[in-house]
Amino acid sequence: MSQYDTPLYTGLLLHIKRNPFQFHIPGHKSGSGIDPDFRRFVGDNVLKLDLINIEPLDDLHQPHGIIKKAQELAAEAFGADYTFFSVQGTSGAIMTMVMSVCGPGDKIIVPRNVHKSVMSAIVFSGAVPVFVHPEVDPVLGISHGITPEAVSKALQQNPDAKAVLVINPTYYGISADLKGIVDIAHTYHVPVLVDEAHGVHIHFDDELPLSAMQAGADMSATSVHKLGGSLTQSSILNMKEGLVSKNRVQSIFSMLTTTSTSYILLASLDVARKRLATEGEILIKETTRLAQKTRRRINDIDHLYCVGSEILGTKATYDYDPTKLIISVKDLGITGHDAEKWLREVYHIEVELSDLYNILCIVTPGDTETELDLLVKALQDLSDTFAHLSGKVDVKVLLPEIPSLALTPRDAFYADTEFVPLSDSAGRIIAEFVMVYPPGIPIFIPGEIITEENIAYIQKNIEAGLPVQGPEDDTLKTIKVIKEHQAIQ
Repeated sequence: MSQYDTPLYTGLLLHIKRNPFQFHIPGHKSGSGIDPDFRRFVGDNVLKLDLINIEPLDDLHQPHGIIKKAQELAAEAFGADYTFFSVQGTSGAIMTMVMSVCGPGDKIIVPRNVHKSVMSAIVFSGAVPVFVHPEVDPVLGISHGITPEAVSKALQQNPDAKAVLVINPTYYGISADLKGIVDIAHTYHVPVLVDEAHGVHIHFDDELPLSAMQAGADMSATSVHKLGGSLTQSSILNMKEGLVSKNRVQSIFSMLTTTSTSYILLASLDVARKRLATEGEILIKETTRLAQKTRRRINDIDHLYCVGSEILGTKATYDYDPTKLIISVKDLGITGHDAEKWLREVYHIEVELSDLYNILCIVTPGDTETELDLLVKALQDLSDTFAHLSGKVDVKVLLPEIPSLALTPRDAFYADTEFVPLSDSAGRIIAEFVMVYPPGIPIFIPGEIITEENIAYIQKNIEAGLPVQGPEDDTLKTIKVIKEHQAIQ
């Protein structure tokens, strides 16, 4: 096979061309049974692609035909021994990684700024997280990655750990020394799992940070849909065999994956892989050129700062992805959330995320000079509009402290619980997640002891209008904690 081949997508088209009579699900039968308005909008072809795992079309749970061939081509393209297609997004792939190597009571070394899917997997598996503090950026007020030195210290203290999990790159596009971390972990015969949700493109341009497979990691969960051109919710899991069993991974993946797999999503992964493997370097270099040009133009705007290569040089900022535009608005006298709302309301521009001090805009091969010219124009207008508030702002880095873990997340999640006012909850053991999403970083996880400092951090985010999520009480007036039983008199 060639990287120009698309065995899965081509196989679907051949099946559709035969026009078989369908006495199987989905019930809309190639669109004839679906709402007519919806059909007119999305078109007949996409509905014809909405098929199910009948014999000619292979089965994602036990691939042996066109899905197997498509996954083999993806493995070749990404430098992996095996690649698994995910229709459960990268969250499903991340949960598979963790649950493939961890069971009840097993330790896993993770940075605190992990995605909520990592913590979900820890609850499901019964594993015990050993948290490593990410490095904090005092200028931007955000977390970066973890350092090889921090991983080495964690492994010295926990040589029985079953895995090390690394984010590469971070949501903001910053990479740590992944190769250094992998080399250290492998001296302990500990596998390295990589959350590569925001790094599908870095593998295809040698001027970008090392990808997980290039760095020798054992598994990586990679969002093809985020920056690689496939449809939302389609991702891959790459792995190298040795410290991890391929059969174990396939088994866990199957447990977490729907039996009604979307062939629209699967086909989009097949064609995205072809384009990345055959045109990726050209496309990504042009994307980087546009992003760098835009970065320079933003830095010419008063009171705004778009981060570039000057951020490099610390142990946690080993490399960066220039297609991520981190735009600091703090010196304009507004929050990132204020800027996000203004851009939406005035220019109909939607950014990837905002935090207390920044907005994040992502440039992909889907962008052109036209869209980026509009972004620069809007940011200039933003600066002019709020210039009267501007002034040099010293960042107060309000990142949550890592509380003490009193119970395993699984035990706390399934414990006997009660609700108490958030303001009165300090000292109690929390039984649910609290996080800012996006990017989905936990403030509390089940089993941790609630602190006054982290209650204050939650209130600060709420006041800034940032999306604090997770608790069952979405007003955040109460919080679920482990029930305290009174002693018998």
